[in-house]
Amino acid sequence: MKSIYKALFLAFLAMIFSNVQSQTADFESRRQAYLAAGLAGDSTAITVQAYLGQAVNMNEVNHLLSGITSNENIDFFLVKLIRVLYLTNGEYDSAILPVINSIPYWLHDGETTRQYWSENHMCMWMSSDWLMHEKYGKPIDDRLYGRLKHFLELKIQYGFYEFYSSTYLPYCLSGLLNLSDYAQDSTLKSLSGQAAKRLLSEILMLTNDQGVYFPAAGRNYYGKYKSAWGQNHSHLIYLLTGMGPIPDGVSHSGGFLATSSLVVDEVIQSWTPQLDVVNSIGHTLQDGIGINSVLSFADRVMFQWSSGAYFHPDIAIETATLVNDSNLWGHTEFLPFAQFQDLPVEQAPFLANIASSISKSSVICGQDVAVFKHGSITLSSVQDFWKGKQGYQVMPCVANIGRSAVLTASGKVEADWEDRMDRTSNNDLPYVEQKHNVALLMYRPETQGLAAFNDTNPEVSVFWPSAELDEERQDSLWILGRQDGNYVAVRRGCYGETLGISTCFNPDAQTWVIVVGDSAMYGSFDQFENLVQQSLVNESWYYDPVDSQWVYSASVQFDTTFISYDWRGDYGPLLGVNWKGEDRMWQVFPNPGTEELHMKLPEHSEVLTVRVSDALGRVLFQEQILQHQRIVSIPASSWPEASYFITFSGAGESLVKKWVKVNP
Repeated sequence: MKSIYKALFLAFLAMIFSNVQSQTADFESRRQAYLAAGLAGDSTAITVQAYLGQAVNMNEVNHLLSGITSNENIDFFLVKLIRVLYLTNGEYDSAILPVINSIPYWLHDGETTRQYWSENHMCMWMSSDWLMHEKYGKPIDDRLYGRLKHFLELKIQYGFYEFYSSTYLPYCLSGLLNLSDYAQDSTLKSLSGQAAKRLLSEILMLTNDQGVYFPAAGRNYYGKYKSAWGQNHSHLIYLLTGMGPIPDGVSHSGGFLATSSLVVDEVIQSWTPQLDVVNSIGHTLQDGIGINSVLSFADRVMFQWSSGAYFHPDIAIETATLVNDSNLWGHTEFLPFAQFQDLPVEQAPFLANIASSISKSSVICGQDVAVFKHGSITLSSVQDFWKGKQGYQVMPCVANIGRSAVLTASGKVEADWEDRMDRTSNNDLPYVEQKHNVALLMYRPETQGLAAFNDTNPEVSVFWPSAELDEERQDSLWILGRQDGNYVAVRRGCYGETLGISTCFNPDAQTWVIVVGDSAMYGSFDQFENLVQQSLVNESWYYDPVDSQWVYSASVQFDTTFISYDWRGDYGPLLGVNWKGEDRMWQVFPNPGTEELHMKLPEHSEVLTVRVSDALGRVLFQEQILQHQRIVSIPASSWPEASYFITFSGAGESLVKKWVKVNP
C-alpha cells in the first residue's frame, strides 16, 4: 500500500513539474515572438533593439535625450536609456552620458517640475542613480544605498502604495527590472527581483480569463478603463499568460519584461481564474512614521509623501519644513499652496485639520481591498476608504464583465470621462463595503469642508459601456448589462441623466449598488434579472439624540448576500441640522399612518418649507408654511405603502422626520 501512495505522490509531483515546464516554455515562446515582432515593426523599441544586438534607432534616442531637459517625467526616459547603456558595449555612451549626467537624480533646492517622491518616480530615479554609479562611477550621496534598500524592503513586505495601478506600476516595474538584471550588489539584485515578482503577481490577481485588467486602484486614470487591451500593462499580461490579443508593437513595460532575465515561473503560476479575498495592503500612517524613522529627515518625509501623506495633519509640520528648506513653493505640486508659505510651520497642522476634507484623503497606505473574480468577471473595491472626503486619483470600486469596465464616480460630469480632472478623480469618496460579488456604495460628501475649496460637484454618475454590451435592460433604478455570459447590475441613487450619462444629483447623500455575475453562477440573464428584482435596497436618515449625530443608513440584500452600514456624522440633510434640542416639538402623526399625514409644528417666526420625499428621493409634496400654521395635513391615501421623509427647512436650518405609510 505504501508503494501505491508513493507512486501516486511521485506522479502528482511529475504532473506539477510538467505543468511548470510547459508554462515556462510557453512564456519563452511568447517572449521570443514579442521580441521579433518588436524588432520588425516598432522602430522606437530601442530596448529590444539593444537586447538583440541591433543598431539602436538614434532618432528615438535623441528624442528621449531632448526630453531629459524639457519633460517633467524624464525618469520615464531615463530608465530606457540606462537599459540601452547596459545592453550595449559603449557605442552609445558618448551620445547618452553627457546629457543624463547633467541632471540631478534626487531632490535639490528650487526644483520646479521633476518629482522624486511618488512611488514609481522614486524607484526609477534611485535605480538609475545606483546603476550609473556601479557602471560609470557616478558620484552618489551617502544615503542612496540605504534608502534604496529600504524602498525595496518596503515593497516586498507591504506591497505598493499605488496599489493595482495600471498607470503607475508598469513604470515602477521598469526601475525594478533594471536593478534585478544589472545590479552588481547581490542584496539589491535579490530584493528588486522579489519586489518585481510581487508587483507582477498583484497585476495578475485582478486579471480575468480574457487578459483584461480593470482594478480598483490607489492611483489611476479613467482612460485606463476605456480599452480592454493595447495598453502598457496589457503587454505584461500577454507575455505572462498569453491571454488577450497579440500586442501590436512594444510597450514601455513590455520591452523591459521581454528583455529581462527575471525568472517569472511563480508569477505565472499565481494567476487563478477564481478568487474571493480581502487583500490587506500597506500599513497605517503612524506605523509608516516609525518604519521610515531610520532615514534622514528629507528622505523620511519623501517616503511619507510616497504613501500619499503630503498634507495630512500628522506630518504637516514636516511637509512645510521640507518645502521651505528645499524652496519647493514654486514646484508644480506645491504651487497651489504657495499662499501659505509665509505662515509659521507650527500652524501647518491647524490648517491641515481645517482642510481635512482634502488633506487626509491623499493618503494611500494601510487599506483593505476586496477582490472577487470568477472567470471573465471581476469586482474589486477599497473598503471604507476616506469616505466623504475628496478622492485623489483613487478608483474606489470597479467591476469588469469580460472586456468592459463599470464604475461610479462623484464629480462634474463630462461627456468624455478622460476630460474629468485627472488628479481629483472623485469630488467625494464613497463608503464602500463589498461582500463577494456585491458592493454597497454610499455617498455623503463633507459639504462644508469641500465647499471651502470650491469643490462642490457631488453628482454621482456611472461609467456604463452601452456600445460594448450585447444586451442591456432597465428595471426601476437598476440598469443591467450582458456581455456574452457575463452580467452586471448597477442600482443608481436616483433617476437622472447628464450629457447622456446616468447621473444622480443629491448633495445630502445617495446609495448605489454594483453586482456582477455570470451564467455559471446564475444561469440565464433572465434569472439574473429576477434576482435583481427580488433584491432589497433601503436607505434612510435618522437623528440619534444620544450621540447628537445624524445617521445615514443603507442596506442591500441580493440573493444570499446582505450588506448594511450606518454612517454617523454631525451633519444631516440639507447642509446641516440645527433645531436638535427642539426635536420633540416637531410631531408627525399618526405614525404609522394610512389616509392622512399630520404635522404639528412649534411656534416659528420664519417661513418654513415642508418637503415629503420617498426613499428614492422623489418629492411627493412641497409647500411653504406660514407663521400662523401650527397643524399641517397632507392627503396620503394614494401613496404606496412605504417609508417617507418629511424635511422642514428654513433660515439655514433643517430637520428630517420619518413617516411610515401602511395600508388600512
